[in-house]
Amino acid sequence: MVNPHVLVVPYPAQGHVIPLLELSRCLVEHGVKVTFVNTEHVHMQMKEAITMEGDTGSKIHQVFITVGSEDGKYSSGKLTEAILRVLPRKLEELIEDINGSNGESITCVLVDQTLGWALEIAEKKAIKRAAFCPAAAALLVLGLSIPKLIDDGVIDNEGTPTKKQVIKLSPDMPAMNTQEFAWACLGHKAMQKNVFELMLRNNKSRKSAEWLLCNSSYDLEPAAFTMTPHILPIGPLLASNRLKLDFAGEDSCLTWLDQQATRSVVYVAFGSLAVFNPIQFKELALGLELSNRPFLWVARPDMIHAENEVYLKEFNDRVATQGLIVAWAPQQRVLSHRSIACFVSHCGWNSIMEGLGYGVPFLCWPYFADQFLNRTYISEIWKIGLGFERDESGFITSREIKNKVEQLLGNGEIKARALDIKKLVMDGIKEGGGSNKNFKDFVEWIKGLV
Repeated sequence: MVNPHVLVVPYPAQGHVIPLLELSRCLVEHGVKVTFVNTEHVHMQMKEAITMEGDTGSKIHQVFITVGSEDGKYSSGKLTEAILRVLPRKLEELIEDINGSNGESITCVLVDQTLGWALEIAEKKAIKRAAFCPAAAALLVLGLSIPKLIDDGVIDNEGTPTKKQVIKLSPDMPAMNTQEFAWACLGHKAMQKNVFELMLRNNKSRKSAEWLLCNSSYDLEPAAFTMTPHILPIGPLLASNRLKLDFAGEDSCLTWLDQQATRSVVYVAFGSLAVFNPIQFKELALGLELSNRPFLWVARPDMIHAENEVYLKEFNDRVATQGLIVAWAPQQRVLSHRSIACFVSHCGWNSIMEGLGYGVPFLCWPYFADQFLNRTYISEIWKIGLGFERDESGFITSREIKNKVEQLLGNGEIKARALDIKKLVMDGIKEGGGSNKNFKDFVEWIKGLV
């Protein structure tokens, strides 16, 4: 019997690639052939931290495409332009090459839902289609609600909020500040317009997909799935048991955690994009020092301004007995460690899924896009964390950081709720759980196409 062949196309950013790579591994384990499309730049970013392990990983055929600057040094706007200009043509060529070789044919294209044009290409070539959302279902619901938001006068035709207000898409959905809509808080007017128009186009493109999957669960977002029952959760997609994490310094990082008391360490990490100005960077450093608690801080080299390099060295020397500062950490292994007390996070959805999967409370520091919506889930809906308040100058002060760390770690109810939600979401991916059933139904559909 011929195995079905799925072409997987993520948006070229780490936060999008990682969950789709994990979903690809799950498909391979169920006898599905996978060709995974990645860009050379993202692959180079990830290859030192994530390597294929065992038979499952080695069976994923990866294809690497260059979409822009060879060194990856382009702005978000230029990257989006390159993706829209270059990637569609190269993807179409790839499909033609695969379908024209040795009797091969692509059974289904599984596409990041932000790349609606890829669904259009698959439809043109009469290939079955599935879309995947690596973010919250609520973000999809927000995008699908755009026409109504325009009709109701909440936003104009370019997505700009008509006034600052807090709305709910349904009584049980999380509250949303209109100025923090995912497309409205990008800090650049032209980018806002482009992202908004892309979301409208993607709304139309997704209608051609037979499946719309999401890295979430019914227990996390019941109101969102009630509003849009055609979105099917298959999460959380956690890779801890499938990825070999191999990075210089990993052993020292975990060895340091082994030496700390149970539930004592403040873990600080802001994903792959957040950048701090020098004032905010120093306030964060001082806040961690003032907390008088051990901390593990992931300070990426590209988030540190030149003037902060000297400061960071001095700070590192001063707090050497209290904290550890690293350029990268194996996040899932860190979050699963007994010493972790809380997670200071930018509230990216992958980080949230990982924190939830290990029952870790959050301190929320959203940076842009959907991270503000995710913060609302954490602090107001699930109530498993707290948010920071900014001062009159727009900074999160060292005193605020110290106070929120103390407040969170002194609250046993938050920790208990985090453990309760961990059980709910992990039960969902076990046999009989809602996410597990949706995934198995999807696999059976794929196998039924050949």
